[in-house]
Amino acid sequence: MKFKLSLASLFIVLSGCQSNLLVQQSADQSTDLNAQPKILAQNDQLNTATPQLTEAEQILDYLNSCLIETDATDKDAYLDVWNRVHSQLTFQIPDNRRVRAQKSWYSKHPEYMKRVTSRAAPYLHFIVEELEKQQLPIELALLPIVESAFDPFAYSHGRASGMWQFIPGTGKNYGLKQNWWYDGRRDIYLSTQAAIKYLTYLHKRFDGNWLHALAAYNSGEGNVSRAIRRNKKRGKPTDFWSLNLPRETKAYVPKLLALSDMLANKHDNPEFWTPISNLPYFARVTTDSQIDLSLAASLAEISMNDFYQLNPAYNQWATAPQGPHHILLPIDKIEVFQNNLAKIPVDHRISYKRYTIKPGDSLISIAKKFSTSVALLKENNNIHNNMIRAGKSLLIPVASAKRDEYHKSTEQRLIAKQNTRHKGHKTIYQVKSGDSMWEISRKYKVNMRKLAKWNNMAPTDPLKVGQQLVIWNQYTPKLASLSQANKKTKKIHYKVRQGDSLARIANKFNVSLGNIKRWNKSTGTKKYLQPGDLVTLYVDITQQY
Repeated sequence: MKFKLSLASLFIVLSGCQSNLLVQQSADQSTDLNAQPKILAQNDQLNTATPQLTEAEQILDYLNSCLIETDATDKDAYLDVWNRVHSQLTFQIPDNRRVRAQKSWYSKHPEYMKRVTSRAAPYLHFIVEELEKQQLPIELALLPIVESAFDPFAYSHGRASGMWQFIPGTGKNYGLKQNWWYDGRRDIYLSTQAAIKYLTYLHKRFDGNWLHALAAYNSGEGNVSRAIRRNKKRGKPTDFWSLNLPRETKAYVPKLLALSDMLANKHDNPEFWTPISNLPYFARVTTDSQIDLSLAASLAEISMNDFYQLNPAYNQWATAPQGPHHILLPIDKIEVFQNNLAKIPVDHRISYKRYTIKPGDSLISIAKKFSTSVALLKENNNIHNNMIRAGKSLLIPVASAKRDEYHKSTEQRLIAKQNTRHKGHKTIYQVKSGDSMWEISRKYKVNMRKLAKWNNMAPTDPLKVGQQLVIWNQYTPKLASLSQANKKTKKIHYKVRQGDSLARIANKFNVSLGNIKRWNKSTGTKKYLQPGDLVTLYVDITQQY
């Protein structure tokens, strides 16, 4: 993010720079984990700036130091929000093996740090403001780095979603709605407030011990409480470092402490902390009704990419019919959006298509076909039950743009994930009744977590009959006999044509090359196929070739 300073503001800043005195903590300032935030600024004269800084960044840091000296209590005085966070750090950082290991990892991955701290740009100022309002430790502003790398679309193997990684149950407990249209766990505004409420509760629950609270945020308060009780029973210490917790949690808290220590010593690694303007980036705007996301972005005169950056909670092509009726927009786009929205009547904020009901149609099949919900079909067509009649018409809300325009919708994110190439052979597997993620992973000899990740899922997510999964592996399950094959599989003899190869035939009939070779012991070992050769195949007769 680039900074634009007017000559007038630059003059005001420089006129306040009378000296470069170090603003230090008073001798009696507490540095324990429950201390209130205090100001601590490093002396950073321009002519001794760290060599890695660009000239612009050197000036920026110098101006920040001047501003700190002028009024150290004014949080708005900072030009870079990382410096605002830096000035309020209070956690004591232990010099132990676990923290050193995490610092070492971050230090060895500067590109990762640059990418993550850059990704924080739209969100960090808001998070810092919310933490300061609640007088919580400013170190918590670093927690999204540990949780999601500041990726609001992050989805973990434990079904945790969003920048703050709420699991479904905890999200609902803290007011984050989750439905077909909308997932509040990815709502930047609401999930941040929910995370702060949850962390405040955990801090109180564990008698003001922030390390215990952070461990509970990661692994659940039950795990931490049981670990504390076990140590008490055995006469062992109950501090975080002495508890027997899940391996992930043992690394989780040290990660936050490592990041805090690295920010406290920011001038040792300035390139890690991408400068972020210490100004609000977005504001919340009410739409008063459901609105097409493409239309909303157009009215705000921003790209869909920029729209999704602030509004990752919307799963489909529009906001939810029953709300929430709000979106986040860059501050400099709010006025133009509100002016443009006022010109669009409520009933024109969603596009509609008239559909003639065909024999065999149901509300569920029609809703699925048009990426909408049964409830919305009923509401728009004044239907009070599930009965529909062939030949009648339905008014269906539809996306105003092509589906791939909504590239961060649930459907498009799945398509992108399943089309990502990995090592090995790609297999499309259709889920059958009784299938489980574990059984499929065992059948195809792949890691269950990888299988879930290839399909934008968590290992514990439920499977649906007919759902298609992408599998990447070097192994295809052996088809022992036709009688054991799927009932939709048929044995055929394919006559080789000019230009055919085993690979081309495999691709044509959507079977693996390894299976063709196994089914054709003699033909499969030939270096070249000849026109007229017969190749035995077991194919799915429901597919079109």
